[in-house]
Amino acid sequence: MDVPRLALVPPRYGPDVIGGAELVLREVAHGMTTRGWKVDVLTTCARDHYTWANHYRAGVSTDGPVTIQRFPVVNDTSGRARATVAQRLALGEQPSLGEQEAWMNDGLRVPELFHELLDHGQDYDAIVVSPYLFWTSFACGLVAPERTILRPCLHDEPEARFELFEPLFNGVARLWLNTDPELALLDSIAPGHAPASVIGEGVPVPERYDPSGFRSRHGLGDVPFVLYAGRREGAKGWEQLLDGFVATVRKEDVDLHLVTIGVGEVHIPDDVAHLIHDLGLVSDRDRDDAFAAASGYLQPSALESFSRTVMEAWLAGTPVIANAASPVVAWHCQRSGAGLTYEDDADLEQCLRFIAEAPDAAAALAGPGRAYVLENYTWPVTLDRMEASLDELAGRA
Repeated sequence: MDVPRLALVPPRYGPDVIGGAELVLREVAHGMTTRGWKVDVLTTCARDHYTWANHYRAGVSTDGPVTIQRFPVVNDTSGRARATVAQRLALGEQPSLGEQEAWMNDGLRVPELFHELLDHGQDYDAIVVSPYLFWTSFACGLVAPERTILRPCLHDEPEARFELFEPLFNGVARLWLNTDPELALLDSIAPGHAPASVIGEGVPVPERYDPSGFRSRHGLGDVPFVLYAGRREGAKGWEQLLDGFVATVRKEDVDLHLVTIGVGEVHIPDDVAHLIHDLGLVSDRDRDDAFAAASGYLQPSALESFSRTVMEAWLAGTPVIANAASPVVAWHCQRSGAGLTYEDDADLEQCLRFIAEAPDAAAALAGPGRAYVLENYTWPVTLDRMEASLDELAGRA
């Protein structure tokens, strides 16, 4: 029996790449090899999503059992088309299709990757492209549409409604969604979309946690703290979260620190610098232990298609305080019963006070979260769904 072949096409790939969608595809790649698939990753040489500089060497390499083919990024345009579209959107206007096309090509492009798929796309049983917003998915998604799966990681953002993406949403063989709210969003913006299934994501389950060790390694003593992990940038709601936290602790009657890990700049006001701890990038072990040591996990992003960090917090027994503007995270909180949501800074302050002033109740709130993740979002459960979809695509179901 021939070994089934799967191609994954993310814009970036590697153990040191920070990005939820990219991380998931790496875990899919390794997971599918354990199930007998030969997996090739076709991607760029970039590591950083701000510069798209060619960091990795072009060519073929391996990541354990996974074969990686890297192609150089071409990023030589002026940015004028992107600025024009940004200006249009700021004015509440919809860019024309021509402006959308110019926008898509006014940034990173990877023509050698596109040509590789043109030449060899037929060699694969299935091709998964993700996320929808990048040139890699747009250009490669319709090379072999009858065997292509789009994992869009869709947010409720203006670009999702661009006519530009309609052929992609409608023309692939199928779509893999992360949650019911993401599917509802897809239904609303692309009612003629290809067959879609809610597949979800898997989250690794740590064997153990060492919250005391984390506190000791980072000199945190026994201070109560809330945690934010991920990209510290505007699109993730980081600045608003930091402002809300600072406004709360400046009242000096809330005994709470903030620990943050991840990438992106952190500008901490001098007067509260003793309460905010930026640890930057940390090891996987430190990351797991940080979730267990925290009194609460903060998710300020309104643009989520899944929110892996929320699952990591619940696995560690930590309650979640999330931005109610994210339908996906609000949906998780409602289904699990293990989180609170806030709509504005006043709500956020009340949530922070709850964490600081009622730690036992906050810990109890997190109780159902771990069971929710184990029931719905382990890798075995997720890979079962993916394999069933792939078998159906190949006519093996």
